[in-house]
Amino acid sequence: MMIRVRSRDGLERVTLDHSTCPLTIAQLKSTIESQLRVPVPNQTLSTNQNLLLAKTPHDAAGFTDMSNPQTLISALGIAHGSIVYLSYEGERTVAGPKQFNPAGSFGRKMTMDDLIAKQMRVTRQENPHCELVSFDRDAANAFQNYVNESLVFAVKRGGIMYGTVSPEGKVEVDFIYEPPQQGTEENLILLRDPDEEKLVDAIAMGLGMRKVGFIFTQTIGQNKKDYTMSNVEVLQAAELQAEGDLKEWVTAIVKLEVNEEGGADVHFEAFQMSDMCIRLFKEGWFETEIGEDVDPKLSRMKKDVVVGGKDTKEIDNDFFLVVVKIFDHQGPLSSIFPIENRITPVPMNALRHHLDRTRSLPFVKRISDFHLLLLLARFLDVNADVPALAHCVQTQMAVPEGYQLLIESMASAS
Repeated sequence: MMIRVRSRDGLERVTLDHSTCPLTIAQLKSTIESQLRVPVPNQTLSTNQNLLLAKTPHDAAGFTDMSNPQTLISALGIAHGSIVYLSYEGERTVAGPKQFNPAGSFGRKMTMDDLIAKQMRVTRQENPHCELVSFDRDAANAFQNYVNESLVFAVKRGGIMYGTVSPEGKVEVDFIYEPPQQGTEENLILLRDPDEEKLVDAIAMGLGMRKVGFIFTQTIGQNKKDYTMSNVEVLQAAELQAEGDLKEWVTAIVKLEVNEEGGADVHFEAFQMSDMCIRLFKEGWFETEIGEDVDPKLSRMKKDVVVGGKDTKEIDNDFFLVVVKIFDHQGPLSSIFPIENRITPVPMNALRHHLDRTRSLPFVKRISDFHLLLLLARFLDVNADVPALAHCVQTQMAVPEGYQLLIESMASAS
């Protein structure tokens, strides 16, 4: 939680650890002491700006709304971004490029360099943290075939990409999990299921993989627009990249493009959201309520930022996109088992049909499909059985007889 603190030295910020909620005035004062170097005994706090007009400590003592150290700051209406007012006795030294002492009740003098340093400057990021992204051919085809043949690119579809990241920053996508969702021509709402995602993450852990990115489709209607990503898509991609907490995180777009013969080809593009984009998102600069009158190729900020030497609240979305090279590979998994959370539910007899169809293969090969493992995971212990079975697939070692009998009995019962 960020709280703004205005004192005789100007406006400053402190960051509180809200994991220790509920937060008290005592914790706020302690944070001010550690981050702004004003000792707690010297502090007088108030939500009333008239505190800064107090001429003596006696005058300041009359502001008592924040005098009880046990009072919850939420009880005073203090939340993320709120301003509190600080009066203190004595002088303090503020750390920075140069040591300086605040100038007293009228505040310190601001140089032009000081003013420039306080501005948020948005520039393009030339190089991605991700050297390249390589898609498993089967996983990519299973995703694009569905949106092309079943959804005909009329509504949006999305998925979470899982795979590996090399020390050199190469991302390999080996399977795509499609969470519950609702897609329209313009919007994609992910109806994320924490219990199901826990199973997915357990499978990924056993496979030696992790979340590496987000993939979504753009619709035919969007192809007529003059943007690479809309402001809504930028927000969604930034949120997922920030959540993924992986510097190589990749966002992939799948769309139809007209070829030279006038036909339509499915086209993949890959990007990273720039470091500046993620910073702006995490610090709450983005306007998240987007009206119909807003140009979709522009992201709107809550405050002015500097772009190309000009103050503006609107940023072309392309400023946030860092292009990533695309390759493909044949990964360790197949993608022939029916896929979760689509229009047609996975049929009860899908497991039996799959095992019958792959009878000639070793058993571990027959279950080397993420979507099949996700079905099995619903009936297994997520902390022990799921990672153990996925580890067999990762190493292609023989599946223990107990698991094999259990899986075959589940297939026979369907």
